[in-house]
Amino acid sequence: MSDISAMGERRFGRVNWLGLATLANREMRRFLSIWMQTVLAPLVTAGLFLAIFSIAIGPGRGEVMGFAYLHFIAPGILTMTVIQNAFANTSSSILVSKVQGNIVDTLMPPLSAAELTAGYIAGGVARGLFVAVPIGMIMMPLIGVGIANPLLALLYVTLGAALMAGLGLLGGIFANKFDQMAAITNFVITPLSFLSGTFYSAEAVPDAMRYLLHWNPIFYLIDGVRYSVLGISDSSPVLGLAILTSVTAVIIVWAWAWIRRGYRLKP
Repeated sequence: MSDISAMGERRFGRVNWLGLATLANREMRRFLSIWMQTVLAPLVTAGLFLAIFSIAIGPGRGEVMGFAYLHFIAPGILTMTVIQNAFANTSSSILVSKVQGNIVDTLMPPLSAAELTAGYIAGGVARGLFVAVPIGMIMMPLIGVGIANPLLALLYVTLGAALMAGLGLLGGIFANKFDQMAAITNFVITPLSFLSGTFYSAEAVPDAMRYLLHWNPIFYLIDGVRYSVLGISDSSPVLGLAILTSVTAVIIVWAWAWIRRGYRLKP
């Protein structure tokens, strides 16, 4: 009876902090062990984006919402890089474990579904922040842009990384093969990222596209980071933060529910 009581206490009260920290540490070690691919490569990619737009479009584009075009797109490029890496971290971790058949090594330890979800998302958020910090420290001073509200920028970036880490969990759980994950990335994540107002203001698009734009949660993330950096936005920052927080919570709970059921995880 005492063992049953202990199990009930652990399930509804105590948290397996050691197990949770171990899982989060494993997820962080995964991307830190290949830092040239996970940290340096996104930095180079962001720099290439800025260089190409600066050469091809920037000089003749004029100002957007009172800022030079290069300054306008810089927060969006930073955010896109962060969310792509956060998504890749959790989705690849789950999918590789399933394909290699060692997902059982993660499911067998005494970790609840909530602890598993938190551990994976912690790794995704950490990778997103590891990418955001060097890009922000190098890119912003290089193009001459300061950060109007650093704490708000950190909040938005962290929320965005958590959102995409949760989506990565859902994608990794749902996909059983690498081509299925490629389809999710190409037909869901990439369109959401590129059609989010990164390269244009919402006021510059037709009414129908503007309507669809406001249904894209990534739009509020990009817009929020831009507001944090430049002090301008296409929508209310308070509304954007509320929508982003709500969507992130729904995605994380959804991922938790799938892990709790063992959906497409158990052989």
